Amino acid sequence: MLGGFLPDGLSAVAATILVIASFFTSALTAAFGVGGGLAMLALMGVFVPVAQLIPVHGAVQLGSNAGRAWHQRAHVRMDIVMPFAAGSVVGAIAGVFVVIQLPDAVLKLVLGLFIIAITWARLPKLEVVSRPLLTVASAGLALLGMFVGATGPLLSAILARFFADDRKALVATHGAVMISQHAFKLVVFAVAGFAFAAWAPLVLAMILSGYLGTIYGTTLLERMPEDLFRRWFRLGLTLLAVHMLWQAASAAL
Repeated sequence: MLGGFLPDGLSAVAATILVIASFFTSALTAAFGVGGGLAMLALMGVFVPVAQLIPVHGAVQLGSNAGRAWHQRAHVRMDIVMPFAAGSVVGAIAGVFVVIQLPDAVLKLVLGLFIIAITWARLPKLEVVSRPLLTVASAGLALLGMFVGATGPLLSAILARFFADDRKALVATHGAVMISQHAFKLVVFAVAGFAFAAWAPLVLAMILSGYLGTIYGTTLLERMPEDLFRRWFRLGLTLLAVHMLWQAASAAL
């Protein structure tokens, strides 16, 4: 009976694993601000065909980030969100016209190195920055997200420069910004003809379990000291970047 609600080729066991994993990956991002989206992408890559992976992952992450932004809405910085939302429109539209794509290994190499540089370099805080610069940065992330899938770690590294002493604003604003990134990406895929309806029941179940994970992860975030959060946050970003570099090196060999 359950199989009637699942897309062709996806077993009930695989769907159950993905729904349960959505709880934990959402809790991870809600608590530490990073890691959940990429972990979910890696797990979905085991069960979901490559041709459907990026749009389906984007739909799940749209729901997950919307749930986090809503649950942590008191800490969302709209002055940061709005320029990013504008840039997401530009980047998503540009993605439709980009025909020549860099190899996946090259993209992950650049992304991994950039994340490490931003995370560990002694750069000044970006408490005040122009809206045009934020818009350009968001357009680049949206365009990159059309091909890479999980640009959340890079966005986290950038936002960390704005919220050097406010972990709650960092995590909440990250969720709000990623809503626009994923929403406009899904519009592009829908216009291109992707059949989201076949995946809707699974995506909705993963979004629901993800929201429960967000509630749990937020309680951990509330209890965590700022310095402890920063240590785990930087460690998580570094591990994700190293993983990208390892994937790039493996693909090149």
